[in-house]
Amino acid sequence: MYDGDGTTVEYDTRTVVASLVVGVFFGGMVGGVAFPTLPRLGSVLGFSALVVGVILAINRATRMVVNAPAGAVLDRVGTRRPMLAGFLLEGVAPVGYVLGLTDWWTNGLAHLLPASATAASAATFVLARVVWGVGSAFVLVGAFSTVTKVTTPENRGTWTGYMRGGQSLGFPAGLVAGGLVADLVGFRAAFAVAGVAAAVALVVCALVLPDLQSGADGHESRLRDVPRLAFGDARVFAVGATNFVVRLLYAGVLLSTVVEYAAANDIRVGSLSATGVSGVVMAVCALFAAAATVVAGPLADRAPSRSSVAVPSLGVLGVGFACLALAPTLVGTITGVALIGLGVEGANLPLLAYLGDISPADDVGKLGGVYNVFGDFGSTVGPLVALPIATTYGYAAEYAGCALLCVAAIALVARAVTDDGPVTTPRTAADG
Repeated sequence: MYDGDGTTVEYDTRTVVASLVVGVFFGGMVGGVAFPTLPRLGSVLGFSALVVGVILAINRATRMVVNAPAGAVLDRVGTRRPMLAGFLLEGVAPVGYVLGLTDWWTNGLAHLLPASATAASAATFVLARVVWGVGSAFVLVGAFSTVTKVTTPENRGTWTGYMRGGQSLGFPAGLVAGGLVADLVGFRAAFAVAGVAAAVALVVCALVLPDLQSGADGHESRLRDVPRLAFGDARVFAVGATNFVVRLLYAGVLLSTVVEYAAANDIRVGSLSATGVSGVVMAVCALFAAAATVVAGPLADRAPSRSSVAVPSLGVLGVGFACLALAPTLVGTITGVALIGLGVEGANLPLLAYLGDISPADDVGKLGGVYNVFGDFGSTVGPLVALPIATTYGYAAEYAGCALLCVAAIALVARAVTDDGPVTTPRTAADG
């Protein structure tokens, strides 16, 4: 592996990945803190439902746009500086949240725009979420690039699993911490927790993360070649499209509908309302997703092919949605979301490791960006269509449709994810 000065250096995989686990865990906390707090801005600050929706969605839309350029930057300048910049930007976002709640800031900004204090506050929150989206793009694409560069095909699944496990646990940890602190102390304190989490991630990674270069000859594929990287190789498209389906179903459909599903079917846990039940349900889903990262990684390394783990996992994902469609009870719901958690990471993790296997050394970042673009597109589209479809056709029909999408993804992976030869990039094709 090449360090920033061009010399060949061997890095301890365990140490590097451990720092990434810490980084993505606390980075995930920053994102998780937002969800128990930001949706309440309408009642606290007088924002309309549309404005709150924009604030919640703009970070992911931003990340979808920035993923590919972030990958190009990582390929060109190395992994360390862009990732540290990403962690720093994630830490700046909670500062923006606090400013959005601060009278002297919103009143002063209102005079400059000119606009009302409410509009100035909303603009501050939107800008903070955009900053977080940019930062998280560099963090997530950089984490994939770093893990790929310090591992081999023989252990990549295992170490990618640890990294994804940290990411999977960070978000629900943020949900819990943000909700509790906001209720007990207030919104500013909750946002301060997010800032501290980002600072911890930045410090740990600044101390440990190396500056990994590809060792390429400076003729890596250009940013404008990214669409050809995404669609020119059937394997890359299959991995990306599967990530789109998984994120559409999990972060889009399930997260957007589980509260109303519980209410519509009168699913209760003790005295908890549908809101409380949805929290329990998503905690179960997150725990099983985290467990899947620990199990699926080693399995993917030992299996004859990555697809032999991904395909059954997609089947488990489909069965989970079928349980929700066919058994709208507490037991059926818990079983369904547990299977969905297992299927999400059981499918995504081996495919992410496979993408690392076939990525040319000088285009790892760009292909990681392509992967995340597909996933963020699914996460963005899902909430837009989930509730309208459920309202029109019912939850059973929607979840049954989700199960059918899993069958389509199985067919795509089984057909396309077949060999481990490197991706032919526009640059290498021209050289050949």
